[in-house]
Amino acid sequence: MQMWTKRRMELSTAQARRQRGFTLIEIMVVIAILGILAALIVPKIMSRPDEARRVAARQDIGTIMQAMKLYRLDNGRYPTQEQGLRALIEKPTSEPVPNNWKDGGYLERLPNDPWGGQYQYLNPGVHGEIDVFSYGADSKAGGEGNDADVGSWQ
Repeated sequence: MQMWTKRRMELSTAQARRQRGFTLIEIMVVIAILGILAALIVPKIMSRPDEARRVAARQDIGTIMQAMKLYRLDNGRYPTQEQGLRALIEKPTSEPVPNNWKDGGYLERLPNDPWGGQYQYLNPGVHGEIDVFSYGADSKAGGEGNDADVGSWQ
């Protein structure tokens, strides 16, 4: 009985040695599959940071536009081009000086756009009564794709 058990253990050990590792072909197949997946997925992931910046810029612009609307409700007009977005955090001293400017301002601070630039303000706007926008990734007016301006008209 002992001999039979010993023989069975020897067979199990021999089978385990044969099944212990992967063959070179198996490893190459796995590497090829990983390469194909990387080629398909990496380009899609790499474009996400630009998309996230554009979404953040739209969110900031939406917040600024809401503050502008409150400013107009309190003062009867939007800030002039010269007063700019700064009128949302500090009471303007240039004419027309707002009579009902809210103590503490309409925004805590003016954010920079996600590319490190400043948001722009036009009064009168090209696309609407006023325009608030960022020049985008290229920091230049116009552009297409990821370099396009992001604005209140979108």
